[in-house]
Amino acid sequence: MKPIRITAVSYLNTLPLIYGITHSGLLPEFSLELRVPSACAEQLLNGQTDLSLVPVGALPLFPNYQIAGNYCIGAIGDVRTVLLLSNQPVEELHTIYLDTDSRTSVSLIKVLAKHLWKVNILWKSLNKDSSSLSKGEGVVLIGDKTFGVSSKFKFSYDLAGAWYSLTQLPFVFAAWVSVNPLPGEFEKQFESALKWGTQHIPESVRLAQNRSISEEELITYLSRDISFLLDEEKKKGMNLFLKYLAEKDY
Repeated sequence: MKPIRITAVSYLNTLPLIYGITHSGLLPEFSLELRVPSACAEQLLNGQTDLSLVPVGALPLFPNYQIAGNYCIGAIGDVRTVLLLSNQPVEELHTIYLDTDSRTSVSLIKVLAKHLWKVNILWKSLNKDSSSLSKGEGVVLIGDKTFGVSSKFKFSYDLAGAWYSLTQLPFVFAAWVSVNPLPGEFEKQFESALKWGTQHIPESVRLAQNRSISEEELITYLSRDISFLLDEEKKKGMNLFLKYLAEKDY
């Protein structure tokens, strides 16, 4: 069997999953590449990988896809690393700059603006210094770059927490997706490897490079703020989010 090509997100929140893939010894043949979320989706769309950790907001781009396994990057309430930051309350904002590394976060903030906060916003791609916002401007930041940043702003909105306030459901940021069926034996091995990784979170943080938080903080983040199991409640949340996306071009 040819090695299965795997693409995963390069953020700290994937460390236990990456650790399971690379250190469990349960996957005999594979290649692994780490990319930002948007590139994970692009590689699968372009046939450059067989299995990818895809932002859920990118799923409507796929004519056909299959969710692989029962692990994801999710949150039940606040996640700490997907934030709307501003110096005025969201109701007073007229412009929000978007971190385009993940289509999911871009779509999520637009869903929240319409259905939770009920505000009309001018959306712009982030191409400026996020610390130099003018009055009435906000910025969405995601991933590792959010650690230690919220204290620089008067207002910080956790988008996963806001989603929970709107729906009373968890949020799934990314799921493992394939376009073509995977070999059955590989799927079983992959599932076992991911489970093993999530059971070894303290060991997994040793993979982190250039992290901006302490090892203890990172372990807490991965153990408390990220929820890896794609259970029925998360599937409900994911399906509701996809339903919102189908109603309007977010």
